[in-house]
Amino acid sequence: MEHADLNSLQLVQQLHLAGSFTAAAEQLGCSKTTISLQLKALEQQLGVALFRRTTRQLSLTQAGEQLLHDCLPLLDELQQALQQLQSSDKVLQGRLVLSAPEDYNNRILAPAVVAFMAQHPALEVEFRSSDQVKDLIKEGIDLTIRAGWLKDSSQQARKLGSFEQWLLAAPAYLAQTGIPQHPAELADLRFIAFTPLQQPQQWRFSQTDPKSGATVQHSQYLQAPFKTSSTQTVTALMLAGAGIGILPDYSARELVQSGQLVRLLPHWRLAQGGIYAVYPPGRFRPARVTAFVDFLQQYQQLA
Repeated sequence: MEHADLNSLQLVQQLHLAGSFTAAAEQLGCSKTTISLQLKALEQQLGVALFRRTTRQLSLTQAGEQLLHDCLPLLDELQQALQQLQSSDKVLQGRLVLSAPEDYNNRILAPAVVAFMAQHPALEVEFRSSDQVKDLIKEGIDLTIRAGWLKDSSQQARKLGSFEQWLLAAPAYLAQTGIPQHPAELADLRFIAFTPLQQPQQWRFSQTDPKSGATVQHSQYLQAPFKTSSTQTVTALMLAGAGIGILPDYSARELVQSGQLVRLLPHWRLAQGGIYAVYPPGRFRPARVTAFVDFLQQYQQLA
């Protein structure tokens, strides 16, 4: 079989991201007919259909998904390596697509990017806010920030730092219930559960006994009439007086300092979480990604 046209391989990715021949043609600056002919030639050469076509929808077949997953990361590595060889002055440029939880995006990532782009003005950065794990290749994401615990040990990741989890409530809600002094008292309070967690209603609290120095632990199940997959919604519900909730310290600190929320049981600790930079599959990383992760790790430590 003759070698496939590398431009046609890129076309598959562009079509998938655009979602239609019309949108892809506009982005690539060519006609729908040109794209259709290139795709048809590639499918004939490979002997498989890469897309399911309907009047309203364009979706990948299993073969198309395999092509994106297996081949395009290698093509991207080749292109990035060639770009680095051609760039003798090491100027960082191009588009950097970042995905992170919305609260981390707003409080940490956005100001970090502004400071980074002050040093590298030729860059373009696109933010994508999500508390959900994404397929980095499929979504065209260069780097995603995950806060918590990585479930997939095979992920290529770098730990940037860690955070504490704070138990919180609004003063108005506490005026109705009183301030709990022990984790066992939380059983009678309304809890706002963050559903992406594996056990969003089961929490283990620990503290150090001041006399013996031993670690004391207490496991508590919390009743959750409110459930959400968004940390922003957890915050909004707490501010509205819905109940108690748990946020990372970087999200909660300003709200506590301003008096909008109260930190509960500060002498009891919840498990620390990690903040990770997770890379797409592949050995090669563009210089702009590597440089930004280095910068973000230093910024994270100062935040």
